[in-house]
Amino acid sequence: MNLVEEYASVNSEADLEFRYAYRLIKSNFMGVTAYGIEIERKDYVGLKNVNLEREKVETISIHRHKVKQLLMKLYNNQVSPIHLIDVIGNYVDEHVCEFDVGTNEKIIN
Repeated sequence: MNLVEEYASVNSEADLEFRYAYRLIKSNFMGVTAYGIEIERKDYVGLKNVNLEREKVETISIHRHKVKQLLMKLYNNQVSPIHLIDVIGNYVDEHVCEFDVGTNEKIIN
């Protein structure tokens, strides 16, 4: 897994600070470049990290622009890592066929 882009946001509530990182990641899936998303949330009280949550989907699409567009929607709506799968599950299911096309092209060429 390689980090391609990262977007960060910081929110606070009383003495608790929430730091979110939204990452566009790249990996190799059966010889094809696959793009995915990772979301990380770290909670701090003062300088002390009191909680860490992280979730990722490594293979969403072979098209970087599609995954980045999805990443920006997640970032703009401040989606938590614990909701990542629920929010993008249908999208991932709809685009899984792209990997069949990508791997078939790789085998033919």
